[in-house]
Amino acid sequence: MTTSTQNDVYNVQYIAAEDISIAASLIYQAYHDDPVLKEMLSYSEDELPAYEKKLRALIREELSSFWQEKQPLIGLYRNDKLKAVACVFESNSQLQAQRYWHWRLKLMLSAGYLQTNQLIEKEQTIRNALKEQGNYYFLAFIAVDPHFQGEGLGRYLLRGLDDLVKNNVQATGMAVFVTQQQHIAFFQTEGFEKLKKLAFNNVEGELLFK
Repeated sequence: MTTSTQNDVYNVQYIAAEDISIAASLIYQAYHDDPVLKEMLSYSEDELPAYEKKLRALIREELSSFWQEKQPLIGLYRNDKLKAVACVFESNSQLQAQRYWHWRLKLMLSAGYLQTNQLIEKEQTIRNALKEQGNYYFLAFIAVDPHFQGEGLGRYLLRGLDDLVKNNVQATGMAVFVTQQQHIAFFQTEGFEKLKKLAFNNVEGELLFK
């Protein structure tokens, strides 16, 4: 999916291996204040470096697992520079809630045993809520370069994901779990509908489906 403006060329495509570190940085910035992750990774202003270390470890291991299992890592490039990223997995893929043992071991060592189990439990709860949707895609992360927020890059990236669903004849749609009201409204303007309210520890959110 490619388009252009007067001075720029935008392209939605699979992320190249050399851009994984940039993708990790974009996701880290976008999810630094995510309520669910702050709760599960034991956020504390007094121990901010420890929280940030766990968050970086989580994102690193998640991207690694997506890459190894060949799940969609989709990027929005502006003039060949990565400016937004979306991490998606297909529900019938090997990225199951229990994960494979080496992923769990590495994440436990870096993020903590309790935090890892909470993240796995969160994913399983979401999967259970989506059982009736068949073979769907789940949007795990979406992030836009903070220097370019407000320019519609997130919308353009989501529309690129629409093509991903349309090109898979077995896919029933795409789901996403959102905790912040302004983000819920954003997804609704792109055709997502509320499916179910979920709560993890002290944080509530909406499971949306398109």
